[in-house]
Amino acid sequence: MDVLEAIATRRSIRKYLDVPVEWDKVGQVLEAGRLAPSAGNIQEWRFIVVTEHSLRKQVAESALGQNWVETAPVHIVVVAITEKVRTHYGMRGERLYAIQDCAACATHMILAAHELGLGSCWIGAFDEAKIQRILKLPDDVRPQMILTIGYADEKPHMPPRYPIDNLVFLEKYGGTGRIKDLDRVLWDHNVVGRVVNRAKETKKDFTRLTKKDRGRLFERLKELRRNMSAKLKKR
Repeated sequence: MDVLEAIATRRSIRKYLDVPVEWDKVGQVLEAGRLAPSAGNIQEWRFIVVTEHSLRKQVAESALGQNWVETAPVHIVVVAITEKVRTHYGMRGERLYAIQDCAACATHMILAAHELGLGSCWIGAFDEAKIQRILKLPDDVRPQMILTIGYADEKPHMPPRYPIDNLVFLEKYGGTGRIKDLDRVLWDHNVVGRVVNRAKETKKDFTRLTKKDRGRLFERLKELRRNMSAKLKKR
């Protein structure tokens, strides 16, 4: 599975099978988090893996009524050493960069889990003080999110998403910056890339074509070029 497929097919899982997760897979998920980017490459994140049932129960109780959390065989609590990032970037580092950096870690990990055949869910709603007590966190270590990991016992459909046209602006926000036909803009800007890819695909099989087939192929390429030229003239 490539990264774009993982992004498109990943879902938040809230029902898990009562099956342990192999430690090598847990390790790969953690490694994906370790490789995430961070402000100034400070890497202020730390990962706490929770598998003991009694601790998972306590974590679930701290998650503001989300009792299903207990059923996930692995919890990964992502925390930030706030003093470390504050030393470099002041209060903005503590209040923003630490959150952003840990979010990048969490994104890497849930995508890696999906690629490995595991389900996951990103939980941001929890009693922070309780989590600090449960995991014995020092004052300068702040929990950012809880990730549940395990084998899924459900197949959720994709929830509604806004159309891309509602989210993207060109050069400036709102008003005249809104793109009326994003598909056409993206297509036109990628004309060269499409032609190159088509040429590469054609080259692979060209030597196996008969003379008659080659003639048909050249006609199709000519037609494609005419269509692209006409499209560009309309811009």
